[in-house]
Amino acid sequence: MKLLRFEFEGRAHAGVFTDGGVVPVAEINATKGTRIPDDLLAIIQGGSVEELKDTTGVLALPTEKVKALLPYVPPKIWCIGLNYKTHAEDINAVQPEEPGSFMKPTSCLFEPGGNIVLPPHDVSNDVDAEGELGVIIGKTCRFVPLEHVEEVIFGYTVTLDLTALDVLRKNPRYLTRAKAIDTFFSFGPVVVTKDEVADPDFLEVITEHNDGICSRDYVRNMNHRPFELVRFHSNFMTLHPGDLISTGCPKGARIKPGDRVGGRIVGVGQIEAKVTQGERTPLY
Repeated sequence: MKLLRFEFEGRAHAGVFTDGGVVPVAEINATKGTRIPDDLLAIIQGGSVEELKDTTGVLALPTEKVKALLPYVPPKIWCIGLNYKTHAEDINAVQPEEPGSFMKPTSCLFEPGGNIVLPPHDVSNDVDAEGELGVIIGKTCRFVPLEHVEEVIFGYTVTLDLTALDVLRKNPRYLTRAKAIDTFFSFGPVVVTKDEVADPDFLEVITEHNDGICSRDYVRNMNHRPFELVRFHSNFMTLHPGDLISTGCPKGARIKPGDRVGGRIVGVGQIEAKVTQGERTPLY
């Protein structure tokens, strides 16, 4: 099942993406007599997915009449650096033995299909964008054995993660700062439930740049694959429904104003963004 948050007639709703269009949760409730929250994060937290599977007889909105939005604001955003050998080689770095994980603030989120606003040149003048596979947690969990990880996963999505490479080159301790600039992360617009993905190891992660492909590689070639990433991070903290782990990119695309960039994973979805140049506009 493919879920999304969308705007229709000026209001935001949750819905199911189908071949026949977008089926609003509100219409499912009205037709079936259910009481499913009209909010994607609340659906993930409440585990009310089963009631969404049957959309027979429910009015669907034409896809072209809705605007896809950021699915929700994750409680935690974890990202994994240098998880593909090709990415480490691209930036002349050594892959860490354990997952090279870092967190991103929610202030860096932007709408899928929207604008990446590059910072002023004196803040950063060398930015790359990376299409990645995102793993969405579906249950509150801690110390999850590897063989039980699938039970705590809600589903998958496509993420777009950006890095100020020149900031990072100054000192590896600046990683969080290099990753936390406004409009440096997005995901969606579709969230795919785990039953749609038989084995994530066979997914191919693609970063697209303008009219071409910047990089592509299979999840099975990650240094630390998705189930292991969930297991590992659950050792250090409680994971909550809606937490997002972005699992890394084979190689990022260097971007400049006027570019188009995105991520694509067959069977999961596609995300796109336009690149613009920001200005130093004080906000008090």
